[in-house]
Amino acid sequence: MVQKKRWIDSKMGFIAVNLLAAVVAVLIAIGGLLIGLRNYTEHGTEKTVPDITSMYLEEAKIVLASEGLQIEVIDSTYSKKAPLGTIVEQNPRANAKVKNGRTVYVIQNAKMRRPVILPELHDVSLRQAQTSLRTLGLVVDSILYEPSTYRDIILDVRMGDSLLAAGSRLQEGTHLTLIVGMGQGTEEVSTPAIIGKTLDEARSWLLAHKLAIGTIEYDIPPTDENKDQYVVYSQSPESGTMVLEGSMVNIKLSVDLEKTITGDNQQDEEEFW
Repeated sequence: MVQKKRWIDSKMGFIAVNLLAAVVAVLIAIGGLLIGLRNYTEHGTEKTVPDITSMYLEEAKIVLASEGLQIEVIDSTYSKKAPLGTIVEQNPRANAKVKNGRTVYVIQNAKMRRPVILPELHDVSLRQAQTSLRTLGLVVDSILYEPSTYRDIILDVRMGDSLLAAGSRLQEGTHLTLIVGMGQGTEEVSTPAIIGKTLDEARSWLLAHKLAIGTIEYDIPPTDENKDQYVVYSQSPESGTMVLEGSMVNIKLSVDLEKTITGDNQQDEEEFW
């Protein structure tokens, strides 16, 4: 009987020891798992997201990498308020707390200005032209007044020294000069002789007399290669005609110099004043 009791006690002790060992093993395993998860997720380790708006992409990559963060461009836009190619939005926002290795998603401003088409502005009022150009993002840098039949209408559009035709492709933000009519005056002037002059020379000659170019006709349509060779062979009104300041002088042009001699409106050239 005593032996049986000893056997039972021994058996129970063995079971208890094994149970205790199993519990310890489970606890060790759970502890290891928790430590592993903590290390894997870096629980409690946070990074402060820097403000990378207004930075260029390559610069932002360096800044984020130094904080253990990554970057990804998810979209692009165009903003006149930010330099081209810079970051305009970020997510997470600046100063947010994130885990190490987190990706910061950004929207980048376009690297080029938006292309726009110059509308037809000839004979459009100054106010309407300014509104149209402002809507397209074009900048009226200056306004020059020249003689014309009507007041405050657009005669020409220039970019620097170049005249622009309707349909010209420009970039948003381009600076333009508007040539605006000042209207007819009350004083009479004598129409100068512009036979034999190029279009640019005729325009300058007429402006000096407070007159403007009217209709322009070519006997043969010019090309980009020979347009500078055309000269005036006919003008209306004729040289010497008294007209009001701001009046238009209609001209015809040709590369045939003989027409400047045989033309119906051959005039003696006046001295430029």
